[in-house]
Amino acid sequence: MSSSEKDVRLSVGDAELTVSPADGCRISSLRIGGTEVLRQGEQYGCFPMVPWCGRTENGLFHNGDVPHRLPLNSPPHAIHGTGRDTAWRTARVGEREAAFYYDLADPWPYPGRVTQTFELSEDSLTLAFGIETYGDSFPAQAGWHPWFLRDLGGGKNVEIAFDAAWQEERGENHLPTGRRIPPLPGPWDDCFGMPDGVDVTLTWPEQLQLTVKSRAEWVVIYDEQAEAVCVEPQSGPPNGLNTAPRYVTPIEPLEIATTWNWRRL
Repeated sequence: MSSSEKDVRLSVGDAELTVSPADGCRISSLRIGGTEVLRQGEQYGCFPMVPWCGRTENGLFHNGDVPHRLPLNSPPHAIHGTGRDTAWRTARVGEREAAFYYDLADPWPYPGRVTQTFELSEDSLTLAFGIETYGDSFPAQAGWHPWFLRDLGGGKNVEIAFDAAWQEERGENHLPTGRRIPPLPGPWDDCFGMPDGVDVTLTWPEQLQLTVKSRAEWVVIYDEQAEAVCVEPQSGPPNGLNTAPRYVTPIEPLEIATTWNWRRL
């Protein structure tokens, strides 16, 4: 993979998006009316979680009866996939949209391709993933890990609002136990089920309201950090390669999308 891919910038109205394909195809900046809404830095912005989301227990998953081990980049688990650590290639760039891809490779054991697209408007951003296989079917996941700034400079912290059907009970190993419980109050580093689709509202009082929506049924909310909060729509729960496998087959890719809509307050 080439690391020479340049940042891609899209601008519509007063919305400005910067994507960094060489740095894991993450959104490195989203400015609305000149105000940055994402935490800055190489680890932050909004990065892709692919071909798995969150933690995979002990870095081990099975495809049928075939075991596979992944690097323990968050011991004792493997976390957030390989896409964020990979240089992606730019497929196309238009006035309002752009597309990028990378080919799955070691340490992921199956060949395939991941495509991520971005479509910007004056008041929304739509992100989408496709995962295809070049050979055998395999379980996979995809999602996004945005770091929204807790304070946009107005001195008032963001408020998070959502109505989940359940919360995945979190065990001491930070993985879902398999029990679904009524949603608990924060702070959270937890996965919630929304069978009618992800719908989470972030409100910065007197400044901005932004909704994160997706037809996906799971979202991880992480707000234990002082600087930022995360709202992560994803195609399955943490450790889902093992507990809720969604297979990518030669005739059926994995596809997932999310749209962020915003309005000034």
